[in-house]
Amino acid sequence: MAGPLEGIKVVEMGVWVAGPSCAAILGDWGAQVIKIEPPDGDPFRGIFAGLLNLPANPPFELDNRGKRSIALDLDREDARNIARDLIDSADVFVSNMRPRVLAKYGIDYDTVSRTNPRLVYCQVTGYGPDGPDADRAAYDIGAFWSRSGIVASLTVEGKEPPQQRGGMGDHMTGANAAGAVSAALFARERTGRGQRVAVSLIRVGAYMAGWDTNTSLRFGTPTVPYDRYHAMNPIINSFQDRDGKWFWLLLLQADRHWPDLLRALSAERLNNDERFANIPNRMANAEALVRELDAILTTRTLAEWEPVFDRENVWWAPVQTQLDVIADPVANNAGVFVEVESPDGPMKQVATPADFYGTPVEVGGWAPELGQHTEEILLELGYDWDRIISLKEMGAIP
Repeated sequence: MAGPLEGIKVVEMGVWVAGPSCAAILGDWGAQVIKIEPPDGDPFRGIFAGLLNLPANPPFELDNRGKRSIALDLDREDARNIARDLIDSADVFVSNMRPRVLAKYGIDYDTVSRTNPRLVYCQVTGYGPDGPDADRAAYDIGAFWSRSGIVASLTVEGKEPPQQRGGMGDHMTGANAAGAVSAALFARERTGRGQRVAVSLIRVGAYMAGWDTNTSLRFGTPTVPYDRYHAMNPIINSFQDRDGKWFWLLLLQADRHWPDLLRALSAERLNNDERFANIPNRMANAEALVRELDAILTTRTLAEWEPVFDRENVWWAPVQTQLDVIADPVANNAGVFVEVESPDGPMKQVATPADFYGTPVEVGGWAPELGQHTEEILLELGYDWDRIISLKEMGAIP
């Protein structure tokens, strides 16, 4: 492994996505990651493939690549001792287990920091690790999508709330947690001591929608969702071409880009229309303007519009499916994908979104099988084979 976190040891006790994605990012950045799992495994191992009847689980493979897995039955004291030995040897502990579970197994911060004061202890939760809802079940669709205000801000009046795609809030929270861990490791370099850090789904959601949230804080006003016919600036908006393909015009600076757009569309006549004479008028007459633009933009394909837009400095972007993104040379050149060695040979996966040019990363191997490295990890901790066999016999390890 290489990368800015080379030499850092991370122990993860996480399930589903938010905690494991944080540890996966740290692993991509060069850390050695050990994943503690129960004897029946992280529940995310099977549910995705089971629901969609697929032979593999790409989401699990993304959020657990490069890790080693040890299976422990933490209801048994000997297994808890192994977990604490691992944490005592670690630089970082990451978990999105509920606080009461961590306390039950004696893996809470107050306990483990006594024997490893240099430990950076990262808790990923739904609603914060210390408040009245610290132990409330959440998932990102609850704490991030629903409760933080995001879905309400996207739901146009009279319409049903849109569905969230899987893992959106979890991945944002995992990325923020990886940043928090890295900052705490930097602080440890100066002070010699670790610390507890926490990142919650609800805070990440409120921050992601921070423009709306902060405006409501300042003025006490609600967020008013809108459709494309009622946009505050109707020229930063979605449109269709002749074939029905959607694309986005990105003309945020409305007065700056208005002449460019009219020139590209050969629609200078709209400049003489009082309804569209300035920003307030265009906002007040957004529906009429969108319909005028629709009538023009649907006369050509996007492939025909592209050179015109670029020539006239009209900023735009295509609306792409995931299959479009995979085939997009721009995405590929930007490093959106990385090749990972799998049991079936090299496979392309989604890259985590950071590059380090002084300490370039080398993404680790494939996601581990459940308990794949249990004996290997125990041997590294100093356990001999007689002890390992005894642990198996008593059920502490599978």
